[in-house]
Amino acid sequence: MVALSILEPVRVTQDTDASLALDQARDLAAQGEAWGYRRFWVTEHHNMPSIAGAATSVVLAHIGGGTKTIRLGAGGIMLPNHPPLVIAEQFGTLARLFPGRIDLGLGRAPGTDQATVRALRRPPGADSFPNDVQELQGYFSAASADWPVQAVPAAGTDVPIWILGSSTYGAQLAAYFGLPFAFASHFAPAHLLAALDIYRDTFKPSAGLAAPHAMVGVNVIAAETDAAAQRLATSQQMSYTNLFRGSRTLSHPPIDDIETYWTPAEKFQVGQMLARTIIGSPETVRAGLEALIAETGADELMIASDVYDHRDRLRSFELIASVMARRVGALAA
Repeated sequence: MVALSILEPVRVTQDTDASLALDQARDLAAQGEAWGYRRFWVTEHHNMPSIAGAATSVVLAHIGGGTKTIRLGAGGIMLPNHPPLVIAEQFGTLARLFPGRIDLGLGRAPGTDQATVRALRRPPGADSFPNDVQELQGYFSAASADWPVQAVPAAGTDVPIWILGSSTYGAQLAAYFGLPFAFASHFAPAHLLAALDIYRDTFKPSAGLAAPHAMVGVNVIAAETDAAAQRLATSQQMSYTNLFRGSRTLSHPPIDDIETYWTPAEKFQVGQMLARTIIGSPETVRAGLEALIAETGADELMIASDVYDHRDRLRSFELIASVMARRVGALAA
């Protein structure tokens, strides 16, 4: 069975504020738990008024208080923005609050613009990401309880680490360290298949993982009909168009005709980023997900469903879970 998980940016819309977006994320996690989603991961983005998840570990604590069993994680922490010690302290604390439920996805992109990179004091120069990953692994190990510098209370929590990527670099690193790998094809699909091949072909078993384990990120927007889903999808299409325009506005409500909003060049750019998006009725979504699983051999799917209205978004995730549950039933029959 291919597990489904939820990717949450904590989107702020023209009709919400950050407080409501945080509460809606918590509600989605609780509903997703009931629908059988395995993980609920929060993204790290900075200086984006439309996304309220910048303090990722704090958001996860809020969501953890409203859920019981779903795994909680970062999808992901952009590690070069932070000292590994601090991330180990934060996620070690989460692991103590929610034992056996915490994941830590790690990326190396800034997750923001260059001015904000400078404000984050992100160090320039050599790439220390591989060393930082190993340092984090050490802090979570039981052996670190005897180290002169400890990430209290992380020692012994063994928080599972995932490597996130949108290119082949992350695939190579995950394979070398024997870690699970998640590919961000929900916004950077071009190298999906090549990255998965590299990861599986070069994987080295580790103490924590005997065989490669790959997660594929995918945008899915589901509604009762194809037309209704296509209309809901215009909010995400406008958000990406605005990024290319350098406009960091709040999420827009859906419109009837996206062609009136973007130029042909913008349509092409957005289309490249969202090429792996699956939009439609339950049957359209089922067919799209089955094709993606067959093409990629994914062990898990991380679902992003960027829908404007909270009720419509809940319904989208509910429909996605329902069609996948029916798929499992059909395979078992």
